[in-house]
Amino acid sequence: MPLSEQEQRLLEEMERSLYQNDSDFVARVTRRQGRPTYTSITLGVLGALVGVAVVILGLVFKAPVIGIIGFVVMLAGVLFALRPGMRAPKAKAPRAGKPTTGGAPRPSQGGNGSFMDRMNDRWDKRNDQS
Repeated sequence: MPLSEQEQRLLEEMERSLYQNDSDFVARVTRRQGRPTYTSITLGVLGALVGVAVVILGLVFKAPVIGIIGFVVMLAGVLFALRPGMRAPKAKAPRAGKPTTGGAPRPSQGGNGSFMDRMNDRWDKRNDQS
């Protein structure tokens, strides 16, 4: 359900005041919201596969210690794959004199945005044409 104009203005005002009054908090929170990188996903999946292989070796050799070690390696690989990337985008505070049009700036049409940004752009264009 879309927000009413009054709710959108209130939300934008709250965002501006948050950026202006507590920029340290905004920087801390946005730093933690990075997406996993392809490198960490690849290494994590490889670690998980090695862990599964070690668990199977523990079963074959009937050695519970090897199976436990394999489980720990597998769990560490999954956690490594899911950890957020170190290169999170920095939050830019909107300028006080410049009105915002809906939160984050839209990417250019060159395809530089994320999948969701492109879908939101398409949705906005579709609603504007109606």
